[in-house]
Amino acid sequence: MTPEIAARLAASEIQLAAQAKDYSMFVRGSCMALVHSAGDRFISIGSSGILTENGLAYLVWIDGRAMLSSHGNQVAADEVQVEEIRGFSLMLKAALDL
Repeated sequence: MTPEIAARLAASEIQLAAQAKDYSMFVRGSCMALVHSAGDRFISIGSSGILTENGLAYLVWIDGRAMLSSHGNQVAADEVQVEEIRGFSLMLKAALDL
């Protein structure tokens, strides 16, 4: 990770939580996302999710409705959750220059 990316992540209060061979997990508050990488380069961000009382849930859209999906369960996402996940995802993309 370049110093510039590290600085943008810090400014956005996004932390690197875990790393594996081709993936990194980033978190901020109750939001998280996996990012695919190749060497020192970040390639793409996967679905962003939020930690709920039932575990990690991903924001999905079904028939135009925002839903939180986890382990085969789906519940309606409220506006605050949608904005929190979207904001996190946008900041992460900007910080990683994706």
